[in-house]
Amino acid sequence: MIIVLKKDADPKQVESLVGWLKERKITPHISAGHHETLIGCVGDVAKMDVGLVQALSVVESVQRIQEPYKAANRKFQPEDTVVDCSGVKVGGGDMPVIAGPCSVESVEQMVSVAKSVKEAGATMLRGGAFKPRTSPYAFQGLGKKGLDILLEAKRETGLPIVTELMSIEHLPLFNDVDVIQIGARNMQNFDLLKEVGSMTKKPILLKRGMCATLQELLMSAEYIMASGNPNVMLCERGIRTYETATRNTIDLTVIPVLKRLSHLPVVIDPSHATGYAHLVEPCAMGATAMGADALIIEVHNNPSKALCDGVQSQTPEMFASMMKKLDAIKPYAWKRG
Repeated sequence: MIIVLKKDADPKQVESLVGWLKERKITPHISAGHHETLIGCVGDVAKMDVGLVQALSVVESVQRIQEPYKAANRKFQPEDTVVDCSGVKVGGGDMPVIAGPCSVESVEQMVSVAKSVKEAGATMLRGGAFKPRTSPYAFQGLGKKGLDILLEAKRETGLPIVTELMSIEHLPLFNDVDVIQIGARNMQNFDLLKEVGSMTKKPILLKRGMCATLQELLMSAEYIMASGNPNVMLCERGIRTYETATRNTIDLTVIPVLKRLSHLPVVIDPSHATGYAHLVEPCAMGATAMGADALIIEVHNNPSKALCDGVQSQTPEMFASMMKKLDAIKPYAWKRG
């Protein structure tokens, strides 16, 4: 439910209303926009006397949200959410690029890639320390050692780091991680979502499951937000279809669709979506033109010898060339009207 406040609402009366809502186990979220101020109500509002609320002198109108996702809903918060990733802003007009290898392999590798992507214009560094793999025989990542290597690359370059959390047991190891990624396989691991919602306020990069609908993605974001963490970014990484020419099928329509449905930033991952390095650039250009809030790109200094996903990884030279083209497109990017 959304309570729309009058423009001249008395602050003391608004405070009293907020207290009244809390007494009824309703969590109020105040969103002060350019044109109006809203109170988004999360909780069991079915038994609330809407007429009583509507009659208050500070209330302009009361609206019920029909969609099952509330906190992530654009109606709940008309203004775009801007997520602060240790100084790098995602949402609200900027389009930062996150870049780095699929998996952390060594200090030399990570520092080399980090310096290359930073020089080319990347503002965050990605790298997997814990790797969920389809085969139990594939490289599973370096674990804690990989996190230590990521932090070394962060010290060398100053780039905030993005890496995947697979188990809540590992959360204490992520104290110095800037952005926690929840991978596609864990998008509906609801216990994990509730824990990262309640145990941390770090930005969460939530990847869409390979067979998930957008409503399912938004409901997963809702789990995190309803548990107390509003800093969620939605990531499209391709969905599974009957097409075999690419690793997955990238769905760039999620950008305008999600921006209509939700206020959360939309991030595009063309590397996992396509599975081939030569397809990353055109898809990244398309995502930029369609108004993506950020990109996440796999870059490896020697893709042919990568321990994970080398085929879809750009070289530093490819990445630098692509970044120049993205800069030329940014001024013409689509913006929600």
